[in-house]
Amino acid sequence: MNTAMTLDSQVRQLVSLVDAENPFDMAFSEVLPRQLEAINERFQDRVHKIKLLKNRAETGAITQVRRMADVVPLLFAHTAYKSYPEGWLVEQKWDRLGRWLDTVSTNRVAPMSLDGIQGLDDWLGRLGEQGHYVSCSSGTTGKCAMMNATQVDLDFAGHALLRGLVFGGLAPNHDRRMISLGQVASTPRNRATGRPMTEALSAPGVEPFYPQVPPITIGGITEMVTLRKKMSDGTAKPGEVARYEAEAAARAKAIESAVQQAADALIESRHMKLHITGMLGPMYQVAELVRSKGYSAKDFSPENSAFWSGGLKRAVLPPDYRKFIFETLNLTTERICQAYGMQEISTTAIRCKAGRYHMAPWVMLLLLDESGDHLIEPTASGELEGRAAFFDLSLDGRWGGVISGDKIRATWEPCACGNRSPSVGEDVQRYADLASGDKIACAGTIDAYVRGVT
Repeated sequence: MNTAMTLDSQVRQLVSLVDAENPFDMAFSEVLPRQLEAINERFQDRVHKIKLLKNRAETGAITQVRRMADVVPLLFAHTAYKSYPEGWLVEQKWDRLGRWLDTVSTNRVAPMSLDGIQGLDDWLGRLGEQGHYVSCSSGTTGKCAMMNATQVDLDFAGHALLRGLVFGGLAPNHDRRMISLGQVASTPRNRATGRPMTEALSAPGVEPFYPQVPPITIGGITEMVTLRKKMSDGTAKPGEVARYEAEAAARAKAIESAVQQAADALIESRHMKLHITGMLGPMYQVAELVRSKGYSAKDFSPENSAFWSGGLKRAVLPPDYRKFIFETLNLTTERICQAYGMQEISTTAIRCKAGRYHMAPWVMLLLLDESGDHLIEPTASGELEGRAAFFDLSLDGRWGGVISGDKIRATWEPCACGNRSPSVGEDVQRYADLASGDKIACAGTIDAYVRGVT
């Protein structure tokens, strides 16, 4: 792992626990004082570097972090990373988007040559040449969120996931073929996160499988979202409608091809130990196709393993989808690593054998009310329900505190698996999917500030 990150003492000590044999067996009462000290160190270092953080601190009258409640006013709503005016993206105003990105970044996003930039993917690539590795959310429900990162962030995300696999019970023994189902957007974060896992699990001389289809890029997704909006409000030109329909048909064909290729690769490699990665929706589709070709668990190695994260992502699957996948690909709960995470932070929480996602000691879990304004104080026992927020001390290129769009059940008491770290139940819900919608009170003020300084 790259250790070039400039860290203060308590931050360094907590982040270095990524290499501990079991960093998840630390009681909340033991780790909280260290986390508060570390967050204060981060705050003092970053408050004059990140413009939005300085505004949040002044608005909340925070000069020191001494308790969990002091962290709440310093958190960014997850929507902060998509607070740029949408017109700038549609009209390709890259200079203005660069000034916006600067307000939510640790390191300055300096003006750069825009010659030859033809779209979002080109602009993101140019930023990467400057050391700004911007990963974006898919933007399938609206504008994409853009999150700046350094090489240190990319290295840590991949290393932390690999260490999480070990905690989840998957030994990196270089003894299997990696089967990726694809269908994940190609971003610096996604590429960097998967690389160490692939290198550690792949058998020597055995090529990992990736579907041979055009990559899903953020620029391509964003263009489709923009065209769809134009069509819905009646402003799309005939040529734009035709382009949308052609792109939609091509993408549907690529998805179908990726599923077919993955199913064929699984069948061809069925006598090898396999490690399968992907989201649950595509994994179920692939399992259905494998089953339709006459293969099931009896045809596959009894040592197959899998990793998935991201939940169902609005995929509608039958109630027994997990059982179906397991009985098709010869998987068991003991050989599955499931993670809960998000693009806004670098660390994924790994699901334990008791079915809970455990927080690493360098990540503070905060539970907020639905508005995101008020802390729900942790209790010594029992579960509490509310909006998830996190402070990830490992983050280098941007601020580590974020208010998510997730409704969770959290506990700070020891888990049935034996680990003592705070944990989250696996039934995570999105506020956006609930009747009340996702309404974070601070989002509007963050948006107004960010737009005001750009």
